[in-house]
Amino acid sequence: MSSPKFAETHNVVAFLEKPEESDGFAEIIDFLKASSVSYALTVNPVIYTSCIEQFWATAKVQTVNGVRQLQALVDKKRVIVTESSIRRDLHLNDAEGTDCLPTATIFEELARMGYEKPSQKLTFYKAFFSPQWKYFIHTITQCLSAKSTAWNEFSSSMASLIICLATNQKFNLSKYIFDAMVKHLDGGVKFLLYPRFLQVFINQQLGNMSTHKKIFVNPFHTKKVFANMKRAGKDFSGRITPLFDTMMVQPVEEMGEDSDNPTDSTPIPIIDQPSFISNTLRRTKHS
Repeated sequence: MSSPKFAETHNVVAFLEKPEESDGFAEIIDFLKASSVSYALTVNPVIYTSCIEQFWATAKVQTVNGVRQLQALVDKKRVIVTESSIRRDLHLNDAEGTDCLPTATIFEELARMGYEKPSQKLTFYKAFFSPQWKYFIHTITQCLSAKSTAWNEFSSSMASLIICLATNQKFNLSKYIFDAMVKHLDGGVKFLLYPRFLQVFINQQLGNMSTHKKIFVNPFHTKKVFANMKRAGKDFSGRITPLFDTMMVQPVEEMGEDSDNPTDSTPIPIIDQPSFISNTLRRTKHS
């Protein structure tokens, strides 16, 4: 059996900047910057390959005092991941959130977002939304979901997260991430799930891991994402559906210290991808 590999388009760092190419996306960018998941979207640790490989090679599920845990060894030291530790480390205030919305609610709210492919199936397609909604869905699914492929599709769980964010409701993303990790392990680890988040968890518990030299170059969204989201599929009508009133926020760059709409955390600035990759490869080469 071959060793699990990193998935190049999974657990991506979100692009929440406003270059010229982002014209028409300002509202959704401001919303995501101010959202409860902004830290999880943008946190960008240096990912040490062996840390992630060791975690998944040794991970097992345990129940301690009635609480399910993922326990693993990294450098022969124990790392423990629970739903509550995910919540803490990713700055998610979602303990009272829902796991999944009722099916009828999902269909109703996606229709309000302009979804143009009515169906009774619980698999949905981002190509049937207008550009801002497509960017929203694409960013959430590629950065936060447990998927590694088929980015045109999203599940009822991701639909629930998207709807809850858009309507100012709580979705228990911490539980989703923990359950996905357990399921991933139970099914046999086929790829290295959630490397960005795992490195955060490991760093929180074990401290500086820079003695590890081999680095995984974390995948980034770039400004090209906007051109991709503007492309209309052949079956899309071209009708533009505005964002909900609950999503309208004061632009982040204009918010002062006394703003009534603070975010839970300050997103880590996104490094320009080409220069980041170049510097990383130089560090790896000379290590």
